[in-house]
Amino acid sequence: MGKKGKRDKKGKGAEKTAAKMEKKVSRRAKKEEEDLEALIAEFQSLDAKKNQVIESSCPPPSPRLNGSLSAHPEKDELILFGGEYFNGQKTYLYNDLYVYNIRKNSWSKVEIPNPPPRRCAHQAAVVPTAGGQLWVFGGEFASPNGEQFYHYKDLWVLHLATKTWEQIKASGGPSGRSGHRMVACKRQLIIFGGFHESARDYIYYNDVYAFNLDAFTWNKLTPLGIGPAPRSGCQMATTSEGSVIIYGGYSKQRIKKDVDKGTLHTDMFLLKTEGAGKEEDKWAWSRLNPSGVKPTPRSGFSVALGPNNRSLLFGGVHDEEEEESIEGDFFNDIYFYDIGKNRWFPGQLKGPKSEKRKRRRGRQAEAEGAGDEEMEKQPPQGPVEIVKEVVAEDGTVMTIKQVISGPAEEKERSESEEEEEEDGALGQQVEPCPRSNAMLAVKHGVLYVYGGMFEVGDRQFTLSDLYSIDLHKMEEWKVLVEMDPKAQEWLEESESDEEDDDMEGAEGGEEEEESSEEESEDEEGEEQHPSVQPDEKHADYLSRTEQYWIKLARSNMGPDAKEKKVVKVAHAMAKTFYEDSV
Repeated sequence: MGKKGKRDKKGKGAEKTAAKMEKKVSRRAKKEEEDLEALIAEFQSLDAKKNQVIESSCPPPSPRLNGSLSAHPEKDELILFGGEYFNGQKTYLYNDLYVYNIRKNSWSKVEIPNPPPRRCAHQAAVVPTAGGQLWVFGGEFASPNGEQFYHYKDLWVLHLATKTWEQIKASGGPSGRSGHRMVACKRQLIIFGGFHESARDYIYYNDVYAFNLDAFTWNKLTPLGIGPAPRSGCQMATTSEGSVIIYGGYSKQRIKKDVDKGTLHTDMFLLKTEGAGKEEDKWAWSRLNPSGVKPTPRSGFSVALGPNNRSLLFGGVHDEEEEESIEGDFFNDIYFYDIGKNRWFPGQLKGPKSEKRKRRRGRQAEAEGAGDEEMEKQPPQGPVEIVKEVVAEDGTVMTIKQVISGPAEEKERSESEEEEEEDGALGQQVEPCPRSNAMLAVKHGVLYVYGGMFEVGDRQFTLSDLYSIDLHKMEEWKVLVEMDPKAQEWLEESESDEEDDDMEGAEGGEEEEESSEEESEDEEGEEQHPSVQPDEKHADYLSRTEQYWIKLARSNMGPDAKEKKVVKVAHAMAKTFYEDSV
């Protein structure tokens, strides 16, 4: 009894602390949100002028992340709503609605009167009621400079059959938040977690709410047992029995003033109910210990429910937080969680088997017909220029060149090696680039991946491409909408925006990369980098040539670059040149 009482007191103490923190965040955020409410109201007044539904064919939607992509419950369509885009100086929020026709591979924009305000990092769930309904809860609106945030706590439903938006006003729901997760489960919407952020404070949640789709009422659940720690961006999936699975997510906590520490969660929980989806049902948390190969730690991954009683996870980023910067490793892999077997496993592409066999047969016939004839093509003569991009530890991209006097002789390869190379090329011919915060949907066992973002140095690339893969066959990715990220606009930070050291060097956009490469071409010309001496070790080479590489890095990065960053780039360039030379 003593232990139980102590545990209860500890739990109540944590609840009080969380409540105090929420009040503190709420007070500080109130002024910010009042400022943004006026901007939101201005956008809504423009939307209010729309008085009829207008549906028109259109090009693919503009680049974005943190929107929602949902499969229509009755039609072969995907529904894209909201999202955000950042061009280096300004943040754009959307509340437009797009429909992708799967059979025709075409997009249409649907303008409906009185839509929800612009937002990103919301959640959407589809139910088959009355021809289909798309439910949307929460999310955030950001000021154009991205420094102020308004977190929504509103609930909307899009009636797909009549193409009408309706705001559902019911008391007792979750507080304003974004980064939460929501699923439809037994005539209920279940919402878990998320975060609320102001300019100076933030709070992460681990509360659970249920919205009854018949009674239109909110109910805050109080599950038994120990549940997940507060977090956002986790994986949330439903089971056929009406339970909910939570995996991973991200949270951060303040270590000291202006110093935060992020946590990538990798634990897994089951939220189980003993009832049939009613308010009086008893819910309980329990921890899951799955077998198999779990996803590597990451945040910003996207989730969907696939066929064969499996949920899936795609992409994401693992940030290495350093003293002065954050460097991210982005992913484009798929992990499946088998709900029935409680087992994780990575998705492996098998490749189109029929095409492999055809190519092998074709090559064999070609070889037989050719006989002993010699190949007429000769390798190119003369100097060969090798251009290589170098990514320093802080993400800065530089380009170095190496000129080789004559062509390198190619080693003869066996047929089996060629087959392996071809098979690999077939499997990797088309695939989404690594990214985080993409939008996913599954329809007829096919996974669709739209948009998202990745970073190179201080530059963010926001995507608008669309890929698909048949989850039953797992043979190959198909590209449905292409885009060239390098063609995307990126504006340098203005001087007035560079208020602290963290903002220095944030001008490394596409234009700067291009100009750096041009300067590199002009300055280097026919100049040769310091050659590597026979049997010289990397440490000795670096010690002997360090000043040369620092000078070269400085000439490319400009006089305003930090010395520490210049040295990092110089060492990376020297290392790459050394490894290519030995």
